[in-house]
Amino acid sequence: MAIPDYQTIMLPLLQQLGDGQSRSNSETLESLSRHFRLSEEERKELLASGRMTVFSNRVAWAKVYLKKANLISSPERGVYQITARGQEVLAQNPDQVNNAFLMRYPEFTEFLKNREGSPAGGTGENGQVDEAQTPQEKIEEGYTILRQQLASELLERIGQSKPDFFERLVVELLVKMGYGGSRADAGKTLGMAGDGGVDGVIKEDKLGLDRVYIQAKRWSSVVGRPEIQKFAGALQGQKATKGVFITNSNFSKEALEYAAAIQSQIVLIDGEQLVNLMIDHDLGVSTVSTYQVKKMDSDYFDVD
Repeated sequence: MAIPDYQTIMLPLLQQLGDGQSRSNSETLESLSRHFRLSEEERKELLASGRMTVFSNRVAWAKVYLKKANLISSPERGVYQITARGQEVLAQNPDQVNNAFLMRYPEFTEFLKNREGSPAGGTGENGQVDEAQTPQEKIEEGYTILRQQLASELLERIGQSKPDFFERLVVELLVKMGYGGSRADAGKTLGMAGDGGVDGVIKEDKLGLDRVYIQAKRWSSVVGRPEIQKFAGALQGQKATKGVFITNSNFSKEALEYAAAIQSQIVLIDGEQLVNLMIDHDLGVSTVSTYQVKKMDSDYFDVD
């Protein structure tokens, strides 16, 4: 069974609290997981940010919406119970409780109004709120889409660049990641003429306690096993055990299997990984907007 959306969770959550007893976040989460027969994998599935599970996020937003409609209350931090209005709703034996159902309550419609005075999050054909995702999921999905678009643009631009630019890009990325000491130090050892399948060598740390050999290839075709074999042979010739092969293209299945099987430690970074590292380390990108998503600091208010 797929993870239910937060609107589908509302009625089972209200029914769970129907006996009037207070229940904690963990109790409601466990009970609802059993109700929807979620697998262990579904319970552990994370949002794009990796900071919260999808199901716990949806349960949390179901609680927010029910609370805004005054169907449940939170008598203390992390604890919830049904209200008199919530009991009245259960007495009606509704087929579902969702945003459209909650629109009958003025507290809820006021909560949803945006600055233009219309319901936030979009409306359906009948003017009723139509949302499948939680607000947090929408933010994270939007961020993911924008990041994917940016990665695609970076990869296309790199493919149009000259080989020497690609080598400089590799130098700057490795320095930003903490390798090679300064950019000047890294530049002295990378971007030189290849020697038996090696483009250069860079310090693994700023102290130079170990070295990493680099191969940077701006290619339009898939990198196959023979190229990785040549690189591995070059490492053996240098009595080296660590290497990084970076390309804007992709690696064949045989190349990936070979790199995983040999004794030398060779990290393969393809185009997708490359541009994501560039985004993570602010190389070739600039920040357009920053949005801070904040939550209440309950500890601040817990004062004796």
